[in-house]
Amino acid sequence: MEKKGLRYLFVLCVGIALTMMGCAGNAEKNQPSDVVATARDYHKQGVKYDGQWQMRLAELYYKKSFETLSDDPSQDWACYADAGYRYAYLMLQRGEVEGGLPIISTILKRMEDNKDFPSSQKSALLMLMAYFQQELNQTDEAKKTFAKVYDAMIECDGGVNKGDLNMAITCSSLFHAFCDMGDYDEASKWLRRMTEEFHVYEQNGDSLLIEEYRAHVALDSAKLFQATGRVAEAAAVFDAIPRSRFFNPSTYSEAADYLMSAGRYGECADFYEKIDDTFMNKDSLRHSFDIISWYLSPRYLANRKAGRTAEALQIADEMSEAIDSAIEWQKKNDMAELTVIYQTHEKELALEESRAETRIHRILLVATILITLLISYQLWRSHRNNRILMSKNRKLYAEIEQRRQEQQQEMEELQAAPEEELTTEQQLYRRLCALMEEKQLYTDESMNRDTLASLVGTNAKYVEQAIRQCSKGETVGDFINRYRLERVAYLLKNTDDSIAVIGEMCGIPSRSTLARLFRNAYGMTPTEYRKI
Repeated sequence: MEKKGLRYLFVLCVGIALTMMGCAGNAEKNQPSDVVATARDYHKQGVKYDGQWQMRLAELYYKKSFETLSDDPSQDWACYADAGYRYAYLMLQRGEVEGGLPIISTILKRMEDNKDFPSSQKSALLMLMAYFQQELNQTDEAKKTFAKVYDAMIECDGGVNKGDLNMAITCSSLFHAFCDMGDYDEASKWLRRMTEEFHVYEQNGDSLLIEEYRAHVALDSAKLFQATGRVAEAAAVFDAIPRSRFFNPSTYSEAADYLMSAGRYGECADFYEKIDDTFMNKDSLRHSFDIISWYLSPRYLANRKAGRTAEALQIADEMSEAIDSAIEWQKKNDMAELTVIYQTHEKELALEESRAETRIHRILLVATILITLLISYQLWRSHRNNRILMSKNRKLYAEIEQRRQEQQQEMEELQAAPEEELTTEQQLYRRLCALMEEKQLYTDESMNRDTLASLVGTNAKYVEQAIRQCSKGETVGDFINRYRLERVAYLLKNTDDSIAVIGEMCGIPSRSTLARLFRNAYGMTPTEYRKI
């Protein structure tokens, strides 16, 4: 079940990264004219609203930026191309294919006479154009355009087999496109090229990305085998992938797609559950219709076909609530965007009518000075506050270290004391501490007083009593979390692992729970502790 929206998002991200590099370069060469400055301001507004999921406003400002430079795009090729690219992309997202394709065609046609136009921008534009053609069922044209994407990437990277991961990613995108069009012979060619490019990258690439894309290569191979009826080979390739390589949403999603096509619905449902539980923070997730379509619906289908009726019904209830939430959010968002569009239009009319007046220029000059002063003040204040916070955190860190040393000394004294001199509670507490140190029981998120009691062969009540008496009133939960947080602090200090990964390793998989417990114990967030 291919998720085209994710591929479109990939194309957009590539275009953003490459074209904004061009914008930055042009900005350094010369002082922008009024037209260029206006176009860049519109572009900046579009990016802001794009990041806020206000797509109508984003499309409006990308359109303004694009049209402002349409008469003479040579004033700022990068801004012109990127604004047009984003404008066309948003049109594609809402299904206006006929209106978006001419925009990309116009940009590409104007590019032909511009030798300075970066080939990196050309490849991104061609990729988007190919997807437009694919949506319009212009299969032959789409295939030719996809081939041009590859040629542009070769020009950008200086040839094939240069160890550039972008080339491997491009080949992967072309592989999926030809699979969608049912041209498996051509898809096989792009899979082979992707594998070759990736093998070169493996020699000197980032180890984490290598692990991730080894999974992608294997999943793409399994997809091709499955699509061409080589079911046994597809299953063999998929089952041979180490599960350690499935560690991000895209690989989990691709795996789920394969399992769905292979009829392995139970495993498919498990992968979708991992996507929801591991990678999507449900507390902050805004349920859009794309999220419902990409994750909840396939997860429901997989559970239903796997015969997991209860799980399927539960997901169906979630989908119902999510649809209501998405509709409500869409109504509010549409109203807010229309209001801003109207207000923006009114402001622009007023500004155009008053530009000729000298008084307005003077007001704008004063406003610029005031804003500059305000920004300077805010920057100074932020810098000062950061210094104060850093100083406070350093003191907290010193106190934490001192407290840890005192606790360590107390524990060493308890461990060294003869057993006949210890009370029953102290003996039990010493055994518990030894277990926590040696076995690292705290890494099990389900660890509780009953489990501890069973491990030391006693009653849970005695465990709770021993911990309370020997650790200055700690509960069993406090006792376990102390060990977890000490391990978290150690890993934050001595490794570069992400905070989420560290939390899972130490038995606290929830980022919000980890942040709350850590702040309560140490007076600062894990991020602040790592900086100190």
